[in-house]
Amino acid sequence: MNDFGVREGAAAQDARQVDVVVIGAGQAGLSAAHHLRRVGFEPERDFVVLDHAPRPGGAWQFRWPSLTYGKVHGMHSLPGMELTGADPARPSSEVIAEYFAAYEKTFDLRVRRPVDVRQVREGDGGRLLVESSQGAWATRALVNATGTWDRPFWPRYRGQETFRGRQLHTAQYPGPEEFAGQRVVVVGGGASGTQHLMEIAPYAASTTWVTRRPPVFREGPFDENWGRSAVAMVEDRVRQGLTPMSVVSVTGLPVNDAIRAARENGVLDRLPMFDRITPTGVAWDDGREVVADVILWATGFRAALDHLAPLGLREPGGGIRLEGTRAALDPRVHLVGYGPSASTIGANRAGRAAVRDIRRLLAEESPVTV
Repeated sequence: MNDFGVREGAAAQDARQVDVVVIGAGQAGLSAAHHLRRVGFEPERDFVVLDHAPRPGGAWQFRWPSLTYGKVHGMHSLPGMELTGADPARPSSEVIAEYFAAYEKTFDLRVRRPVDVRQVREGDGGRLLVESSQGAWATRALVNATGTWDRPFWPRYRGQETFRGRQLHTAQYPGPEEFAGQRVVVVGGGASGTQHLMEIAPYAASTTWVTRRPPVFREGPFDENWGRSAVAMVEDRVRQGLTPMSVVSVTGLPVNDAIRAARENGVLDRLPMFDRITPTGVAWDDGREVVADVILWATGFRAALDHLAPLGLREPGGGIRLEGTRAALDPRVHLVGYGPSASTIGANRAGRAAVRDIRRLLAEESPVTV
């Protein structure tokens, strides 16, 4: 019996056999599925895509309504089908969910949902066994594209449990209207934190911005060379088996007209991280206190990889060391949308690279069938 109450022998015996299992149907997973189809793999017969979300759209479907498509930074189209003509005033959750749904239909990807993948472990005959809420699959290769949305990071601070107000994370952010007349502390120096502050400020009684490190605002365009440099820095960490850095820690915060206005009117005046949380707000050891009704944690996410734990892929540095998209400790496992491929364009490229590598691996094992 495993940790999920499943008889391991029965799971392996009843498993459906495929060449590839793709876990996740966000940008990276759909890219991988598209490239599998392009090189001749048939959905359901040769590969299967498992997605735990209730409908198409990846993590985008859960974004707050005020995040309109026009505010999205650098949404890159999926391979083989452009996203054109979208109304910039519509919520990005609607625009991208509709686009992903059309993409799945156009390329006949047959995504299974909702499916919760519980664990991936060693199976029989050199295959991996993927155990899920819809049964098990025995696969020769795995493309993991589970992203980060399911693992919001909540820091812990002294006195946190005593706070009498409301605490919520970006993953639960409902939009700015809900904070009308309230005193709000926003924690986090990334793009989400600044967007929350600028949205909430016109409604709230007051806003306070706190970050662990001083924010770095970057003027000028994020050109191709700068993008390559940022990706290379993240890639180097992944090669060493360290956990990936956040995008903002590498690139800084891009300055636009809205950011400039928010800095001029004091909305983006930053305070250093508080030392403790009190029943009525937050406090610093130097005696400063801020009264708050709400603490909004815009503190990012971590890679959702717990289901891979039985494979023992993590390095001493806490991350999974990659060689390209392939896990260094198990060449059957590919991670896309992880580390250097976490951007939308990076996810597309990683999906293509993973499929190219998988096709080569499977052809070496059985050249007649691939």
